[in-house]
Amino acid sequence: MRWMTRAACQDADPGLFFPITGETSQQGPADDQARRICQACPVQPACLDWALRTGEPDGLWGGTTPAERRRLRARRQQAPATA
Repeated sequence: MRWMTRAACQDADPGLFFPITGETSQQGPADDQARRICQACPVQPACLDWALRTGEPDGLWGGTTPAERRRLRARRQQAPATA
């Protein structure tokens, strides 16, 4: 997981990515700020892949919420395997 040392969020407030209030259906300013950090991050794809593979249940990883990752994992499971 050496990619984490190059993550754009290293010096950001963890509360942006792990809000105390939990997941809500409405995006707020903190969510927008965290997503902007993720969009500019050089390791965003690795971060998202890690969160999907490990089933990370909390926080914003790779620019996605827990609900978004659940949907992505469900789509991956439904996709036919390619040879």
